[in-house]
Amino acid sequence: MAQPNELVADTAAALREQLIALLTGGNAHQSFEDAVKGLPATLRGVKPEKLPYSIWQLVDHIRVAQWDILDFSRNPTYQPIPWPAGYWTKKVEPAEDDWQKALTQIQQDRDAFIALLNDPACDLFTPFAHGDGQNLLREALLIADHNAYHIGEIIIIRRLLDAWG
Repeated sequence: MAQPNELVADTAAALREQLIALLTGGNAHQSFEDAVKGLPATLRGVKPEKLPYSIWQLVDHIRVAQWDILDFSRNPTYQPIPWPAGYWTKKVEPAEDDWQKALTQIQQDRDAFIALLNDPACDLFTPFAHGDGQNLLREALLIADHNAYHIGEIIIIRRLLDAWG
């Protein structure tokens, strides 16, 4: 029979595993990689009528917000990005190499956050000393929720542009 400490460790490991699955997508929603895969470069900066942003602006917003949450989660001297100006690019289209740089950073930052989740020294429930009650579990859920919302928007825009499915 498992001892109480073993049950807690098993539960934490199972929770970490589920959080990682949530961050990488593919369960009840498309992954970020699937949402941007095969998107023609000519459509990255198209802003459909009556929508306030292009796919590029959403991708860059995901990049900035996820990096900010990662920084907050691992940096005791974290300094917040100004809202909303620091989170939304005014550029409707990406510069030549900015698209791939953003995709790479999104993957690298997600991997870095997953490394935090996998680090047994990082407790999921202990509030960060530099926050006001936030913990690693909350930040993992925040990334997953935020990204899923904007991934859905990317897919809607792709459908409006006849570039999905």
